[in-house]
Amino acid sequence: MSTFKPSDASLDARRQFLKLSSLFTAMGALPLLGMQRQAFAADPNAPLRIGYLPITDATPLLVAHNNGLFEQQGLTVEKPRLFRSWAQLVEAFLAGQVNAIHLLSPMTVWARYGSQSKAKVVAWNHMSGSGITVRNDINDVAQLGGTTVAIPFWYSLHNVVLQHLLKSKGLEPIADGEPNEKQVKLVVMAPSDMLPALANRQIAGYTVAEPFNASAELLKVGKVLRFTGDVWKDHACCVVLMHEEDTVNRPEWTQKVVNGIVQAQAWIQDNRDETARILSKDHAQRYTPHPYDTLAQVLVPERLDRARYEADGAIVNKDWQEKRIDFQPYPFPSYTEELVRRLKTTLVAGKNEFLETLDPAFVASDLVDSRFARKAIESIGGMPVFGMPASYERQEIITV
Repeated sequence: MSTFKPSDASLDARRQFLKLSSLFTAMGALPLLGMQRQAFAADPNAPLRIGYLPITDATPLLVAHNNGLFEQQGLTVEKPRLFRSWAQLVEAFLAGQVNAIHLLSPMTVWARYGSQSKAKVVAWNHMSGSGITVRNDINDVAQLGGTTVAIPFWYSLHNVVLQHLLKSKGLEPIADGEPNEKQVKLVVMAPSDMLPALANRQIAGYTVAEPFNASAELLKVGKVLRFTGDVWKDHACCVVLMHEEDTVNRPEWTQKVVNGIVQAQAWIQDNRDETARILSKDHAQRYTPHPYDTLAQVLVPERLDRARYEADGAIVNKDWQEKRIDFQPYPFPSYTEELVRRLKTTLVAGKNEFLETLDPAFVASDLVDSRFARKAIESIGGMPVFGMPASYERQEIITV
C-alpha cells in the first residue's frame, strides 16, 4: 500500500496547483486578463518576451534565442525568462508580462475554455520527450497498483498517457485517499521534486518531461518503465502559446516569431550535440541547471540504448524507430481532436465541466492557428525537412 506523506515540497506543489486552478477559471483569471489588456494598450509594439520552464520542451525557443534567429527576422527580443512552476509561467502570460511561452498542450485547452483567455497555439515545440520513471524494482505497469505516482499537472499529456496505461491493466486512477491494490493515487508535483521523492521512496514513480527521466537513470534511483512517445506516436507535449491579440493585430510580427522557432527546430535536426551544450548549465546563457551529459542522453539520438529499452519493455513499438525527443512544429488537427476526446475520459481534479461541452473539431480550429507554422515550414522546404511526410494530415496512433 502507498505510504506517501506530504513533504514541504509536495505541500508547495499543492499550493501551486490551487493557484493555477484559480488562474484557469474565468473569475480567477479576470484581474490578470485586465493587466494583459493594459499591457497591450501601453506597449502595442512590445518586444518578444519568452517565458519557459527548465525542461527540454523549451528547446526550440531557447535555441532560436541563442542562435540569433529572432534578430535575423528583424525582431527585438529580450533574454528568455526562466520560471520555476507552471503557475508562475501562466500568471506572467495572462498578465501580458511574456508573450510567447511553451505550455503543456492540455493546459492550453483549459486556458482558453476554462479561463476564457484569448490565447492561440501557433506551433508545436517538440514531439515525445517524456517518460514514465519508476523504482528499480518495478517492471510492469500492473505493479503500480496500491502505490502513488506523481504527475506534473492534471492537464498534461503525461496524465493522459499514464491513465491510458493504468486502465489497460485494470487499475483505477484516484486523486484522494489511500489506494487499494487495484488503484493508483496520482499527485501533482513539480518536476524538480519528483527525483528526490522517488529516491526517498515517497512515490513509486513519476511521469514527466526530460531530462528528469534521464536524471533518475544516471543517478541510478529509478528507470524508465515506458516512453510516452512509444504509447502515443509522435505526440506533442508542449506547444507554443501566444496572445490572440498578437496573432490578429500583429500578424507579420507573429509570423517572424514562428519563423524563428521553425528555423530553430530545423537547425536542431543536424546539431543535436550542440543543442545539448546550449541548454546546459555550463553554457554562457545558463538557460537550465542541467549538466551536458544528462541533456545529451535525451537530445542525441546515438545515446539511445535502443536494445536495452526494447529488452526492458520501455520501447514496445520497435518499428516506430522513435527518438527520445524529436522536433517538428506543425500542430496537426488530428492530435488536438484526439486530445480533447481523451481529456473527456481522463481523471482531472478541479472544475472541469467545460470539457463536456467541447467539440474536438471546433477546438482544433479555434484553439490552434496553424497558418504561421505552415508558412514558415514551406519557406524552408516543407515537412520533409523534419523527416516527416509532406502531408499536413495524419492519423493518431495510440497503443498499450
